[in-house]
Amino acid sequence: MNIYEEQKMVALYGLAGMGAIGWGTSPHIRCASLLLIPKMLGKEGRLLVLGYALAAIYAGPAANLRHNLNEVIASLGCTVELQINNTRAAWRVSTAPLRAVFKDLLGSKESLKAETQNISSAFEDLDAQVKSETGYSPEDAKGLEDTDQGKETRGAPHIRLHLSTQKLYELKTKLRCSHVVNQGILSCRRWFQRKHEQCMESIWVPLLKHLLCLPMKFKFFCSIAKVMEIWCRNRIPLEGNFGQTYDSLNQSIRSLDKEFSAKIDIKEEKRAGLLGLNTSWEHVSTEVRDYVERQEARLEWALELLRVLLSCTFLMVLRASFSYMDSYNQDIRFDNIYISTYFCQIDERRKKLGKRTLLPLRKAEETAVIFPCKPTIQASEMRNAVTELLETLPVLLLLVVLCFLDWVLYSVFNTIRQHSFLQYSFRSSHKLEVKVEGDSMLARLLRKTIGALNTSSDIGVETNNMPCLPQPVCLDARAYWRATLPIVLLICLCLAQAFGYRLRRVIVAFYFPKREKKRALFFYNELLRKRAAFTQLRRAAILRRAREQRAPRHHVVDILHHRCPLLHRWLRRRCVVCQAPETPESYVCPTPDCEAVYCQSCWDDMRQRCPVCTPREELSSSAFSDSNDDTTYAE
Repeated sequence: MNIYEEQKMVALYGLAGMGAIGWGTSPHIRCASLLLIPKMLGKEGRLLVLGYALAAIYAGPAANLRHNLNEVIASLGCTVELQINNTRAAWRVSTAPLRAVFKDLLGSKESLKAETQNISSAFEDLDAQVKSETGYSPEDAKGLEDTDQGKETRGAPHIRLHLSTQKLYELKTKLRCSHVVNQGILSCRRWFQRKHEQCMESIWVPLLKHLLCLPMKFKFFCSIAKVMEIWCRNRIPLEGNFGQTYDSLNQSIRSLDKEFSAKIDIKEEKRAGLLGLNTSWEHVSTEVRDYVERQEARLEWALELLRVLLSCTFLMVLRASFSYMDSYNQDIRFDNIYISTYFCQIDERRKKLGKRTLLPLRKAEETAVIFPCKPTIQASEMRNAVTELLETLPVLLLLVVLCFLDWVLYSVFNTIRQHSFLQYSFRSSHKLEVKVEGDSMLARLLRKTIGALNTSSDIGVETNNMPCLPQPVCLDARAYWRATLPIVLLICLCLAQAFGYRLRRVIVAFYFPKREKKRALFFYNELLRKRAAFTQLRRAAILRRAREQRAPRHHVVDILHHRCPLLHRWLRRRCVVCQAPETPESYVCPTPDCEAVYCQSCWDDMRQRCPVCTPREELSSSAFSDSNDDTTYAE
């Protein structure tokens, strides 16, 4: 028991003290104490050995079977995880170049932004030039716009229409041309004015200076520059698709101004494996392992309880000892079936006095009594021994089944280990090269983007399933012997129980001799009464056995009886009284439809009268014995 050592010592001293006091004061306690020895050879001792047998089975084949099953569960889990890891490794190896490309793109984010900023800054000059309003005055723009709109709408009300980039830039070009012409005319007129003033200051003669400076008044010659304005409007030096090209380029530049970013998302989709349940192998493996651990915990608890109960077995043995002693002293029929020494003395004394004796007993009577000095198991003891052996059979079958299962599983798992080795090999190689030539801005941009695809790799992955193979353990001969010896001892106890139970009566008779004499005398008188009414008491059984003999045998049995002399021993008829096999000396009743078989001794016991065909009234009418009050064998 799982208690402290001090408590064990206190219990030991307490039991020893109580036993010493009992031995010194009471013969009942002394008798019950000695009865512990034969009781330990009985069913109480077998119960203790049965506990050790179950513990040995659990520690041997059952534990090894559990270990091998756990190894298989771990092997299956490891194999599935290995497959998942190999698939994951293959996926990573196959997508490594693509991930490298995206990583390069993400790494070149700053350089791409710098390139786009350079392009944007280079485009700013062109954009400023297109959007610039210098080179013309707003009044000229309004006048020219009204003129163009008047031509297009033919006198419609003034509406400021939305102009495209092409129209707007043409309008600005015309305005600049008109502005240049107007500025030229204005400059020409100032020049004539300045020259007229200089001429008037240089000549002092009043009339002559007006006459000579008159050509400086011809400012109308400056209006000849209007011809250039007409030419400028009709022949603008501007391409027809300039506006569309500018708009596309402007949109591209604006798009480049946005932040460059890239993000890699990998989404794993799990499908339901059974009835819509999304259960992974790790979860299943954990559930199985937890279930096995719970069962092991329950079994450990049951074994601990069994160990505690086995520790208290001595109480059951002590109670059985006192119970036998009390029944011996109180019930005179209890376990009173022994042909003891005093029984033989009574018979010898009656023989000397010339009275009727019992010894030697008849064959039919020997099956109901026990001779203590015989070294064999007798009929009354054999029935109990067979029952005990049959009760031992389930434990023996459990041991055989567990040992067989353990050996079969070890053979299967060992075969799997030897023939399930797998070598996984995965290789991947590729080379991609993209060349972008040129020194332009676009070429540099393409080299930054598409040039990232220039990758090459040569990867190889090799693994095997050696760590995942099961590691079964085989029990050695010593383990099998440790599990088998308690069962062998249990069977030996079943056979030795008969001899141990004979010792019970000897011990109790030693402490209670007067009671033993009364019991022997009662048993002798009981057998005398049964002997006197032997024929009447046995008539029912004899009639039943005779009817069974008269029943026709199967024709196959007759054929075997006539053609197989070796089977005569098992197919021959038996005595209807003592069930002894038929011999040449056996007597067969000559009465028709009777043919009952008697051995010579039983025929003499029947006083040479067949109880099967003799009326009941003609048989002996001695006193009958109630079968419910017969002496019985104490288990």
